[in-house]
Amino acid sequence: MTGPAFPAESGTLSIAGPAGALELAVDRAERPRPVVAIVCHPLPTEGGTMHNKVVTMASRALRECGVDTVRFNFRGVGASEGSFDAGDGEADDLRAVAGWVRSQRPDAALWLAGFSFGAYVSLKLAAELQPSGLVSIAPPVGRAWDMDAIVPPTCPWLVVQGEADEIVDPGAVYAWLESLPQPPEVVRMPGASHFFHRKLIDLRGAIRNGVRAWLPDE
Repeated sequence: MTGPAFPAESGTLSIAGPAGALELAVDRAERPRPVVAIVCHPLPTEGGTMHNKVVTMASRALRECGVDTVRFNFRGVGASEGSFDAGDGEADDLRAVAGWVRSQRPDAALWLAGFSFGAYVSLKLAAELQPSGLVSIAPPVGRAWDMDAIVPPTCPWLVVQGEADEIVDPGAVYAWLESLPQPPEVVRMPGASHFFHRKLIDLRGAIRNGVRAWLPDE
């Protein structure tokens, strides 16, 4: 896939997506390793954007590990063109962003991360995109999305789930994960709500600790 070059400095840009332009924010790590992580945001119809505080904290945690990150707005959000498509079109959006990253950074491993609806979208494409690492924050088990159709990733996989999540049932998440042939590493965060109010620093630490073993040499 062609498009703008991967920027040398942090900033925003747009690439061509399947429904029109997609708005991206690239955040460069201070001491980068050869990894780029794409971080997907929560449900657009509930106000989810790439500026969501859980998304930006996840991005920050990854950058502090030396991982360059790409946040982007799904179709119909911010400056991204198109309209909400219940997860199907959003998977196409992620496919386009991943294609751009891989074309511009062939030197780097690709990781995927997502929060809530974004966790669903990244999981939906994990078998196809074959990332080298996957981070799922509050995956929306028991909501409108068919999690049973997910093909579990074969790469290292970290799930962070708040124990006081008022939107996603933690018990349903744990039961689904335990039903998988190879369950991921799971961090159960006591007292954390869906949006990790007053627990964002704990989320940051969980991600940093969880992905440390996946990191290639600087």
